Amino acid sequence: MVREISAQALSQLVAQLCVQANTVLPQDMRQAICQACQGERSPVGQRILHDMQDNYHIAQEEGLPICQDTGMAVVFVDWGQDCHLTGGTLEEAVNQGVAQGYVEGHLRLSVVGDPLRRVNTNNNTPAMLHLRMVPGDQVRVTVAPKGFGSENMTRLKMFKPSATLQEVEDFVVECVSMAGSNPCPPVVVGVGLGGTSEMSALLAKRALLRPAGAGSDDPYYREMEGRLLERINRLGIGPQGLGGTVTALSVAILPCATHIAGLPCCVNLGCHVTRHAEGIL
Repeated sequence: MVREISAQALSQLVAQLCVQANTVLPQDMRQAICQACQGERSPVGQRILHDMQDNYHIAQEEGLPICQDTGMAVVFVDWGQDCHLTGGTLEEAVNQGVAQGYVEGHLRLSVVGDPLRRVNTNNNTPAMLHLRMVPGDQVRVTVAPKGFGSENMTRLKMFKPSATLQEVEDFVVECVSMAGSNPCPPVVVGVGLGGTSEMSALLAKRALLRPAGAGSDDPYYREMEGRLLERINRLGIGPQGLGGTVTALSVAILPCATHIAGLPCCVNLGCHVTRHAEGIL
């Protein structure tokens, strides 16, 4: 039995999620910052983390953006194969929702229509849309606004397959070290391993959606995440780059099959307000 879903319903959900993601910090990030407050040994770092807590409380209570950079809308859609979209195309519906959410929600419009001519689109479209077909008759939509203080710190390295685990871990730590204060730490570190160059980048972005502090289901990668988090927090960058013992809140690794001749690795950082909101139709 095919279930029909209207483009209008999809647009309305996307609009709602754009506002929600930008004004309400997810519970996993709240808990991670709270734990960071308890673990941070720098007095300055502690004050900054407490200010971050005040900020997300005020944002939710007042309906204001958690951060002035309300980001580029990254939209993940898991489309049930038993669903049929009516009244428009998927891309049109998503972009209409983003435009509505950002304009009516009074969120900053940060998207330019061409990377070189730099003319603002005035509605924060187009969204970066990632679609997966999945079993079932539901549509799961996740909106993850991405600010570019953190996005600009993304790095991709095409390792030789002979690269050691130590070399891969060193690269991840180096990425955070080179980023310094730019991504507004404490950060969430997303790591995509394997696939092709573009797949590793997508995996790194998807990794930021995992609840902060929730380790990989694979014990091998869960141990790797733990080692990386410990090493990153020894860098001393600290909250907002002003020094401290909490530079990262979480490390999430998503691996994928790859070619015998390669080992792509991408690191994508999320700031201390790594935002995401999810809804189901």
